[in-house]
Amino acid sequence: MRKIPLIFLCVFMFLLAGCNALEVPPNDPLETTFTPTPFQPAGEVPITPTPEWTLTATPDESKIISLGLERPQGQVNILLMGSDFRPGMGYRTDVMMLLSLMPEQNLITLTSFPRDLYVDLPGYGYERINAALEFGGFPLVQETFDYNFDVPVDYYMLTDFSGFVSIIDTLGGITVNAAYELYDTCDLPQAVDHMCYVPAGRITMNGETALWYVRSRYSTNDFDRTRRAQEVITAIVQKTMSLDALNRAAELFDLFRYSVETDIPFDLIVKMLPLAANYLQDPSILQRYAITEADVTDYLVPVSGAMVVIPNNEAVAKIIQQAIYPSADPQN
Repeated sequence: MRKIPLIFLCVFMFLLAGCNALEVPPNDPLETTFTPTPFQPAGEVPITPTPEWTLTATPDESKIISLGLERPQGQVNILLMGSDFRPGMGYRTDVMMLLSLMPEQNLITLTSFPRDLYVDLPGYGYERINAALEFGGFPLVQETFDYNFDVPVDYYMLTDFSGFVSIIDTLGGITVNAAYELYDTCDLPQAVDHMCYVPAGRITMNGETALWYVRSRYSTNDFDRTRRAQEVITAIVQKTMSLDALNRAAELFDLFRYSVETDIPFDLIVKMLPLAANYLQDPSILQRYAITEADVTDYLVPVSGAMVVIPNNEAVAKIIQQAIYPSADPQN
């Protein structure tokens, strides 16, 4: 396992959505203060029911995205994966985001892929995309992204039950800008009748609260969880940078090295440091994308009864072109 520059580690924190916490050796808190925002009684906030699944489409083997576009010069694509590995149960990558580094364009993009995307895993047939790592390791993950989305994946970063709570608490908590209110079941000390409520707006969270926030699923869906995960990673990046993180990288690295696996070579890390420095000066160079509910169709797999989503190739191709090929022209 290699030491990774802080910018990669910060972005990688989103992977912790959907994962439990791994025991991490205790660390002395950084010199920060943290006052959590108290939970509020739920009041009259209703639970939004999960929509029913419908058989409105079927996979079409002929509809494989092939953009025919040239990669931006110097681009590096790193797949960030959060695995739900448990002993005896194997791996399923519940969170998958593609980090695209484009130093010559001074651009970083982060693109979320839903775990329930029903795609063709080469050699295995149609399965959820999150089964690729379990079935064939990272080589199959690479082949799956290339075959289905025309997306080249160069390297990976993987975490399982990471030290999410410990990292956020060591940072002294984070302030999350919640786009929407959340009312869901929880077992936190602040719960009222086993329910917790987060209003829309800025709210300060400790590690346990942030973990609940990104994992809550009973009143919302996986697309909402993806959005909340990106909100949390943004908050972690902002808090880390406010702590003079580059000068404290060794201290913070100790929090990550127990839970992050990667094949990124050290010389690439050094090569990308100027882009990381540019991000510190101008956070707007990081642009976020996601495949959302509007870009997929619900599908109930015959026989197994698995509930999955089929990508709308036209919509997904547009997202990929914007995020991965932002200035490329079609090849004739």
